[in-house]
Amino acid sequence: MNPLEVVDWRRRVFALYAQVRATPDLAAAHELWRRTRDELFATHPASPLLPDDRAAFTGLPVEPYDPDWRFEVEIADAPPRTMTVETGTDGVVPFELIGSVELPGVGALDVWRLASYGGGIFLPVKDGLAGHPGGTYGGGRYVLDTIKGADLGGGAGTLVIDFNFAYNPSCAYDPAWACPLAQEGNTTAVAIPVGERYTGRY
Repeated sequence: MNPLEVVDWRRRVFALYAQVRATPDLAAAHELWRRTRDELFATHPASPLLPDDRAAFTGLPVEPYDPDWRFEVEIADAPPRTMTVETGTDGVVPFELIGSVELPGVGALDVWRLASYGGGIFLPVKDGLAGHPGGTYGGGRYVLDTIKGADLGGGAGTLVIDFNFAYNPSCAYDPAWACPLAQEGNTTAVAIPVGERYTGRY
């Protein structure tokens, strides 16, 4: 993959999330996110879609915005823990647990920090619909991955966690990718019906 094309993709994602954070109308921000991602997936040379899937692509399966799935919460302390993930593209990626968040109706989820160059907050989630037909991606989705721009904001000591913006990792589109996936502390039995779904084909 052309590194300058990847840089351009990242710039566009960072700019998109900056626009999302600056848009007070949450449904409008979500529509901007959905529409812009569809355009990137369909037209950008760094799209993770396989060529055959891109030819037939008509849009990502994203559910309508539901404000009940948006939370701003404090990060609670949690015992220190590390996680390493072997990826095909970035080598072994280390993470450090920085705490957990308690979400009404969902439960506790771990919050990770990328423990290598650049840092960044990482919060994946695997919900009760994962792996079911018409449900969500079996390995889980990403809600926050701030080192790559997926940052929904928050105040001092808080994070905005909005499941309407949950999206599939690159390995959901192209099996050549190896992605960090949701572990036990980022798994909930609760069905989270918003955000991007998974059809297996795009």
